[in-house]
Amino acid sequence: MTQPGILELLSFGPDGWGNILLAGAMMTILIALSGYATGAVIGVLGAWAKVRGGPVTRLVADVYTTVLRGIPDLLVIYLLYFGGSAAISAVGHLFGAEGFIGFPGFLAGMLAVGITSGAQHTEVFRGAFRAVQPGEIEAAIACGMPRWLRFRRIVAPLTLRHALPGLGNVWQVVLKESALVSITGVAELLRQSQVAAGSTGLPFDFYLIAGGIYLAISTVSSAVLHRAEHHFSRGVRRN
Repeated sequence: MTQPGILELLSFGPDGWGNILLAGAMMTILIALSGYATGAVIGVLGAWAKVRGGPVTRLVADVYTTVLRGIPDLLVIYLLYFGGSAAISAVGHLFGAEGFIGFPGFLAGMLAVGITSGAQHTEVFRGAFRAVQPGEIEAAIACGMPRWLRFRRIVAPLTLRHALPGLGNVWQVVLKESALVSITGVAELLRQSQVAAGSTGLPFDFYLIAGGIYLAISTVSSAVLHRAEHHFSRGVRRN
């Protein structure tokens, strides 16, 4: 019996896996985007704590970034998924529920990706804010700009401009981290590739296809981020 070709494996018919892999790719993008957005919010708060916060908030932010950058991302997913399941089960037992109550895999994966990437976001935003020249802020103060207007017109745009290259790198890391969420049973791209490989006995083929899809997503998103970086750098002299 001859093995099916790549086009046949990727077909959307009854004998193909194209629809399943496409659904997995969409789930991967959803996990990556939601985790990235969560991490960006955490990163803004963490950077503010390090730059403008008091001794206690700076200490909390330093501990957070040190711990999350020092432990494996997979461990964070395990802790959230199994720890969250244990906590929910314990609460459920207090109200009369029986058995094991699982923490939603998607929520655990999204939070894990967000929390781990938040440490990277924190350092990116902190470094970007430090790169804003004090003279630009002083000039805005001299013109009588209120604090909120200075932030909206001077600080935020310049910080974003300096942060974009680092934010692009964080996105690439988040995209790859999303594959770890497959351990929670979420039907993302890697999980669907594992199912297809087990069903057809063609692991190399499907893992190679999954790698190509990840690369395609990464290439397209890199082009978008590069375009955004170019847009926010208009009018800036390049050496």
